[in-house]
Amino acid sequence: MPDRDPDSINFPPFETEDLRTNLTRFLDTDFSDPAGGTRKIGNYKWGVYAFFDYDGEPIYVGQTNEMLRTRIRRHLTNQRTDAVAMSVLDPFEVYEIEVWPLPDLQGVSKPRERSGDRWDAWLAAIDKLNALERIVYDRAIEASEFHAVLNEKDPPRAKTSLTLPPSMRACVVSPEVYAIRSHPDFRNARRALIISRLAQVISERKVQGGLRRVLLTQAKRLQWLAERRYNALGGAASVEREGDDEDS
Repeated sequence: MPDRDPDSINFPPFETEDLRTNLTRFLDTDFSDPAGGTRKIGNYKWGVYAFFDYDGEPIYVGQTNEMLRTRIRRHLTNQRTDAVAMSVLDPFEVYEIEVWPLPDLQGVSKPRERSGDRWDAWLAAIDKLNALERIVYDRAIEASEFHAVLNEKDPPRAKTSLTLPPSMRACVVSPEVYAIRSHPDFRNARRALIISRLAQVISERKVQGGLRRVLLTQAKRLQWLAERRYNALGGAASVEREGDDEDS
């Protein structure tokens, strides 16, 4: 019997605390930008990020101008973003994160007046951020096994043309949690759960086509995982025949 009453435990579950610890470690990692400056990767205000699952499959691309640390943590720890709340994105599927900061926009903030040089600088910064998200998004689609990610909406259009800047990519899962979550049966069960939740959301609300696209993509991803698991364990040859276990 345990020495402690489980109801009296006043700390998060192991997997929750593990994610917070590894995510903080990643966001606190120093990043040397092309301009010669160094800053913790999570402290860049403007940038684009991508999440990857346990197969290295890109699953979500996003952007922020409020601070990478704030936006990424909101996705993965407090579950207050629409993507998580509506079961578009499952934090349990995220194994790696890649971030592309835009250091040259660090000092740009939205002005109160919608005119003048500061407003023009703001619009130019937004356009550059949109352009970067489009590049990362298109690259994720191309690299995906399913030529799709779990974004409910496509990236905004941009006028700016730019080259993909340097990025930082790292794992945010410990070996202990990896041993649990990477098991194919766990992943199948978890993905089926998320599909069920998303289908329930769709059935209860008036939704746009993007959410239905996410449901379709998740269904394809589940089928791919289930088929891979089935074949790895023998496929058709592993299926029992009725009567084989009966006494002769």
